[in-house]
This record gives sequence, structure tokens and C-alpha cells, in this order.
Amino acid sequence: MKNWKKLAALLLSGTMLAVTGGCAGGTTTSSTAEPAPQTDAPAETEAAADSEAVTEENATAAAESDSETITVTDHLGNTVEVPKQIDRIVVGNIYPLPSVLTIFFDSGEKIVGMADVSMKAAQNGLLGELYPEVLDAETGFIQGTEINVEEVVKLDPDVVFYGAEAPQIGEQLNEAGIPAVAVSASKWEYDTIETLNNWLDLLGEMFPENAKGDICRKYSEEKYNFVQERVKDIPEDERERAFFLFQYSEENITTSGKLFFGQWWADAIGCKNVGEELTTDNSTAVDMEQIYAWNPSLVFITNFNAAQPDTLYNNQVGTYDWSAVKAVEDKRIYKMPLGMYRSYTPGIDTPITLLWLAKTAYPEKFEDIDITEETKAYYKEVFGVDLTDEQANSIFAPVSAAAAF
Repeated sequence: MKNWKKLAALLLSGTMLAVTGGCAGGTTTSSTAEPAPQTDAPAETEAAADSEAVTEENATAAAESDSETITVTDHLGNTVEVPKQIDRIVVGNIYPLPSVLTIFFDSGEKIVGMADVSMKAAQNGLLGELYPEVLDAETGFIQGTEINVEEVVKLDPDVVFYGAEAPQIGEQLNEAGIPAVAVSASKWEYDTIETLNNWLDLLGEMFPENAKGDICRKYSEEKYNFVQERVKDIPEDERERAFFLFQYSEENITTSGKLFFGQWWADAIGCKNVGEELTTDNSTAVDMEQIYAWNPSLVFITNFNAAQPDTLYNNQVGTYDWSAVKAVEDKRIYKMPLGMYRSYTPGIDTPITLLWLAKTAYPEKFEDIDITEETKAYYKEVFGVDLTDEQANSIFAPVSAAAAF
């Protein structure tokens, strides 16, 4: 049906061009006609020209209005033509985006494909509970950044979103004739609020009837400024020293250096990221000797790994011994929230995660903040979603099964 509609549009466009071309030719073939008399005020000629210009402008506007596609510029600067009516969406290696799309539409029905990393978060977080239809999405078309184009084609997507950090995915999809839109996680220097805002702005261009960018931006900026005001006067030598445990296994410990989300989170809540000296983009491998040297006073465990606070308190992984680390001695190990997705990255829960991190790092400065009520108010105000106390609290008690790898 889509192809027939496009064919009809092309035929109509060709007919209009033939008609207007014939009219233009008819006005210039009479070479023997006497020239029109010249006047000082050719008002009728100008009026006719103006009329023709308006008619052409109206015709162009009508053609654009009747078009079945729209053009957007993605985060790689690519100009992408996508259908106006999008009912089937596949999301590749931009893992938080299915959750953003789902709450953007207040429905998961459009998501027909997403990566297994995204699915695990949905199955073990709030997303699958609020929007169980998203759990029907296919996951077998992508492994890491390796995409099986044939499997994508079988899903019959109207559009595919993919991570701008892997442009080869877009190239493969374009070669297959599939509209592909790049979405970046790093373009805004791992600023989680600004990244979320730009995701919502892009989606707002594609789905203007669902646009939520302005209200989310306003809310996020208000909460960010609120936190900044309360932590700005903390002396440098009294700031908490935070370590972000990104991945954790017998073979591997990774954290955030200066060029990853942990740095932004630490700065935003008035902490020092102990890994700031590391300049590798994305996560960086470290060993226990380095952690001892840093001696963090806080450890935030992401949901990309299965560890819980007790895992570190009881040295349950490999031969690692955390007992001499200040954060362990003071019982200040925390699992980061998981609501609609893993909150270490940008996502719908970003403003609430900011409040939770600030209150966790400096409880005395934020003792008046009821994180449960803040969460319920945010979901209701920005997205029109009513959470129960139990659902709101579940965000801050994520299960190990939500681990990405």
C-alpha cells in the first residue's frame, strides 16, 4: 500500500509539472505579436506576478502537507527521509532509547525490535511492568554493534534508530533501503540532561503530536539548578570522593574517567570523581591497587553489572578485597536506580537520578527531599504516568538480573 501511494504521488507530481510546463510554453510561442505598450506603473503585471508567486507557494505548501514523508537531520548530520506515519520502530545499539520512546508515546506497541541489553532492563525494571507490550519486541537482529540486516528487514520497520557512535550500522541499513536515524550518547560530552533533551527534541521533530521536550527540559533544569545551589559552597577538601563501578567481574573492573557519564554525575552533585585523571573515552579498566590509592568515600554501582552493595562488603567476586576502602568501612556502597532504564546513562529517570545521587552523597543537605514523592510528581507532571509508592520505590532497589552483560 505504501508503494502504491508513493507511485500515485509521483504520477500526480509529473502531471502537475506537465500542465504548468505547457502553460509556460504557451506564453512565449507567439513571436509575431505586437509588444505590449510600456507604462510608468505596470500594476496589473505586478499583481499578476504576485498572484502567480502566491499560487506557486500555496502549491508547494500543499504538496509538502500531502507528502507521506518528513525530513529530519540526525545526530551525525545526516538528512534522513522518514514516513510521517511511523508504526513500527526498531532500536539498535542506542540502548536507553526504547524506554524513552515508550514513555514518549505512553505505549510500547510501536517498538518491534530492540537489543537484548535494552530488553533485560525492561524485563527487570519498571518499563516492562508499566508497558508489558514492549516485552514482545524481537532482540535477535543485533549483537553488540553487529547487525543482521536480513533480520531487520523481516521486522518491516518504518524507521530504525541506531547509535551515532557506530555509523557503519546506518550505512548497512541505508544500503538495504531502510530509513535509519543516528542518535548520539556522547555528542554532548556525556552531559546526561543535555543528551536527554536533544533526544527528546529529535523525537519531537518526528512525532510532533507527542513532543515532550520543552516540559522535560524545564523540569530537568529546575532540578539541576536546585542541586547546584545546595552543593556549591562545599569546600573542596570536604567533597565526597565518588567511584563509579561500571562493570565488575572476576576478570574486569571498569569505571568512569573524565570522558564518561560518571564525571558529569559527580560534578552535578558536588562530588569529586576519583577517576577524573583517566582520559580514555567511555569506561576504563582499573585494578584494586588503583582503587586503594584513590580510596573513595562513595561507590556507586551501575546496573550494567550484577553486583550489589553486599557483593563488595563481603568480597564475593574473585580475589578482590574491598575491606580497606573507606566507602566499605563507612557502609557507603550504593546501587544506582533502575526505572525505565539503567540510570547511569541518559534516560527518562535522569532528573530523579540527579536528586537521588545528591541526597545519597549529602543526606544532611537534602533531608527535606522525599525521593518517592519527587519521583511520583515527576512522572505525573512530565509524562502523565501515575506511579504507586511501591512502583516509585522499586526504582531505587534494582535487582541483579537487570545487569546488561
